[in-house]
Amino acid sequence: MNADIVESFAQMVREKGVDKDVLAGIIEEIFGTLVKKKYGEDAKHDVVVNMDRGDIEIFLEREIVDKVENPNTQISIEEVNQRGNDEELEVGDDFVEKLQLASFGRRLITLAKQNLNQKIREIEKDLVYNEYKELLGEIVVGDIYQIRKNDILVNHNKNELILPRNEQIPYERYKKGETVRSIVKEVKKSNSGPVIIISRADNTFLRRLFEIEIPEIYDGIIDIKAIAREPGERAKVAVESQDARIDAVGACVGMKGVRIHAIVRELNNENIDVISYSDDPATFIQRALAPAKLKKIELNNAAKKAIVTADSDQVSLIVGRNGVNIRLAMKLTGYEIEILREEKPFEEYEEDIELIDLKDELGADIYELLINNRYDTALEVLTAGPEKLKEIEGLDEAKINEIIDIIKSQFEEEE
Repeated sequence: MNADIVESFAQMVREKGVDKDVLAGIIEEIFGTLVKKKYGEDAKHDVVVNMDRGDIEIFLEREIVDKVENPNTQISIEEVNQRGNDEELEVGDDFVEKLQLASFGRRLITLAKQNLNQKIREIEKDLVYNEYKELLGEIVVGDIYQIRKNDILVNHNKNELILPRNEQIPYERYKKGETVRSIVKEVKKSNSGPVIIISRADNTFLRRLFEIEIPEIYDGIIDIKAIAREPGERAKVAVESQDARIDAVGACVGMKGVRIHAIVRELNNENIDVISYSDDPATFIQRALAPAKLKKIELNNAAKKAIVTADSDQVSLIVGRNGVNIRLAMKLTGYEIEILREEKPFEEYEEDIELIDLKDELGADIYELLINNRYDTALEVLTAGPEKLKEIEGLDEAKINEIIDIIKSQFEEEE
């Protein structure tokens, strides 16, 4: 058993990189406990572990006496002489004997094995915990081995990593056996072992992908100043060059977009806007809301609020689909953004729209009302305005505002 125990620990030294002295100390502690269980807490003993030779030696030290009162700590001179010891020992001397493992009996040996196995498991848990604690915020590549209702289990170097639903990219499809990249987001201890949470939705994952694909960021020539992201939908990344000769946005996008496309593909076609950072909040907000054109920006720096004024045909661009553009701009700049719409004069619209083309949007009843009151085009309705439209029986203020908004939105879409 001695050699087997040491060999199992030596294997941990080779595979896991555990310190040999630490393991030797554990073996000494386990076998020291074994001696105390058989000979009592006051027994003097010594456990010598040689990891290189694969050997464990256990020594018990007792005082030589004429009459034994405590057999755990004393041995009679008569018994010492009967053993035919080479040394000439006398009463008062210490007698050291080497104990055979078999002498401890099956029960104690089994207990020692159980303690050793428990210690090994604890060491392995600590090794895994420390390994992934060092990898926090770094990308790992693993294989999906189980897809569950609320999370996905990933195998990485024979360790289980958890990709929870809220750390997945929405609508991304995962298949058992496929390789997945993610960052280590959280490592925590539990009774069953370390729990390692990974993420593909975290901003840090996007940052690490930029570092991989764009050497200038990895080398520190270009800094990522801020990231705002709605995973799987859209992201905005503000960058700044430390070298005046290098265009930060151009370097990130790459020739014909090859660099940014590699990141987009990894993120399930997430739309990524790369923006040039500015220390001036107004300039930064304007760039964050691109491609919309703003007429004016009023800032309240103390309250971190901004009021942007834009033509009505630019509002949809500022807001973006489902409001994603303005939400990301607010996250990126740290400013709460309010929009003031300036109506575009009707005469600036290049083409009119026949009301018949808006029948579905307005509804058949409203369309008939307008046509019967001699309004044949969209511009005729807008030019009339709310006051004139109120003269039509069956239209109240709320309905009139709804009609005007529907018609204006059609002009904005045409823009």
